[in-house]
Amino acid sequence: MTQSGEAPRRGRTGPSQVTAKLTIPFVGEVTGIWEPADAERTAAWELYFQLASRVAVVPLERDEGVLREALTSLYSLYDVTRGILHEHGPAVAPPVPQGRLTFGVLAMVTLNRVLRPLLTVWHPRLAAYEALRPQGTDPVNYERAWPEADELRRQLDITRQALRSLARTLQQVAEVGDLIDLPVPRPPLPPPARAPLPPPMPPDHPARRDDDGPIGGTPPPLIRGSTASRQGQRRGRCAAHRTHPRGRPSLRIRPAPRVPGRRPSGAVGDGRGR
Repeated sequence: MTQSGEAPRRGRTGPSQVTAKLTIPFVGEVTGIWEPADAERTAAWELYFQLASRVAVVPLERDEGVLREALTSLYSLYDVTRGILHEHGPAVAPPVPQGRLTFGVLAMVTLNRVLRPLLTVWHPRLAAYEALRPQGTDPVNYERAWPEADELRRQLDITRQALRSLARTLQQVAEVGDLIDLPVPRPPLPPPARAPLPPPMPPDHPARRDDDGPIGGTPPPLIRGSTASRQGQRRGRCAAHRTHPRGRPSLRIRPAPRVPGRRPSGAVGDGRGR
């Protein structure tokens, strides 16, 4: 029985003790016994709700999601966690013996060992690449062409695993159902966007074509090897050649006009001297 004015250490609902575990990327795990107070249970629910409703714990496929959106979500989660700690105050970070954990310890480890290393390295890198995007370029396609995009996705996946381990512990303490792995299938991804078609040309446009060919303007050039090009070549040959009755082409030569008193060029002499 507690003395008058003393806040109870354990709440009347939820487990009185859980084994908390938090995965730290490239370091290991933080494991300990957590005996949550009422204020810690409330704070655990608030942070769990924030994790479950963000892209921070949802995996990003290769052609799905935006890296900038994922980093922005993690950055806002940083501020949200600090706000929860500030709102509930010392009640969520009581002194505990070694080997025990509190909400305050788990929250600060998440901020300083999970989120901060990722944001301080990759936020400026992505921002520097985004600053070079040419005007009029699609930002999503430009981001996916980034040479470091795959590495950032890998880092985000490692961070997601750490946040999911924290979310499972918070779910136990808040004694709520699973709000992350919902029993509802994910909707299929929409098809990729197609390039917009050019607007139709007016009937009197010089470049508009109909069944009879171009109307006005310069005719389009013939493409070498096309049907029109081969037909033009045949017409050109027929202008300089006559078709032999047997089907073999014969050269048609026009004789040069004769000049009076002058022997035609190339004529054979009669053998008499001049």
